[in-house]
Amino acid sequence: VQLQASGGGLVQAGGSLRLSCAASGLTISTTVTGWFRQGSGEEREFVSGISRSGGSTKYADSVKGRFTISRDSAKNTVYLQMNSLKPEDTAVYYCSTSRSFSSFSVPMSPHDYRYWGQGTLVTVSS
Repeated sequence: VQLQASGGGLVQAGGSLRLSCAASGLTISTTVTGWFRQGSGEEREFVSGISRSGGSTKYADSVKGRFTISRDSAKNTVYLQMNSLKPEDTAVYYCSTSRSFSSFSVPMSPHDYRYWGQGTLVTVSS
């Protein structure tokens, strides 16, 4: 199983980026998929997740209304659209998946996810 995260970069505050998480070795629509981020010297934190069914999504309070998670089953890819970016969004963003949850569950702990991508760096300048 491999998860390839991409789409990070340098953007000014107020700008947008779209992150992609392409999966191989598993069918991403049979898993719950989460995005996490980790700033320098900080713990990894939950950003957003989408359930196996696709019927449930969850967001951290800090990104609600600005970020949108979606999935393209045909491309076996999950996306994170990030708008109105702020300097405090600067971090390495990781995607992760797990098969071990019910259709509508979206766990928020990194310990609940089994497979992880390599991370993509997002830098938001003020």
